[in-house]
Amino acid sequence: MGRILSCENAAAWAAELRARRLSVVFTNGVFDLLHPGHLRYLSEARRLGDALIVAVNSDRSARALEKGPERPLNHDVERAEVLAALECVDATVIFDQDTPHAIVEALQPDVLVKGADWAEGTIVGADIVEARGGRVVRIPLAEGYSTSGLIRKIRGEPA
Repeated sequence: MGRILSCENAAAWAAELRARRLSVVFTNGVFDLLHPGHLRYLSEARRLGDALIVAVNSDRSARALEKGPERPLNHDVERAEVLAALECVDATVIFDQDTPHAIVEALQPDVLVKGADWAEGTIVGADIVEARGGRVVRIPLAEGYSTSGLIRKIRGEPA
């Protein structure tokens, strides 16, 4: 099995893991320029279960997040490849929807992880996970790290 999966293959793998009584952890994001904040977040997410699946926003869905016309800087397949190379990430999947609702529904993870900057009532897919007895975990963000901040620094703009 490669580590960049289609939604269908990721769902089948997640079902196989659950059948073996292993827990599936899920998170999602753009992950444009990987930085230590991302690494700490993903490592912490991985500690919450037996396998971590990371859904990566497609280029189109990343642009829909209005992070700026030049974003993402790296293409979705490249971002998924970099994440898949991390020891703490077991698999990646690219999703093209504006929210991860469909992928959460397909994967049925045991643990849904988001950054603590997401308010409890705003986490997409929380209802799906909690309805089957799973849990939603908000992980504190590492201070001082952001892709937008890195881009401003590279351009010599004020922080």
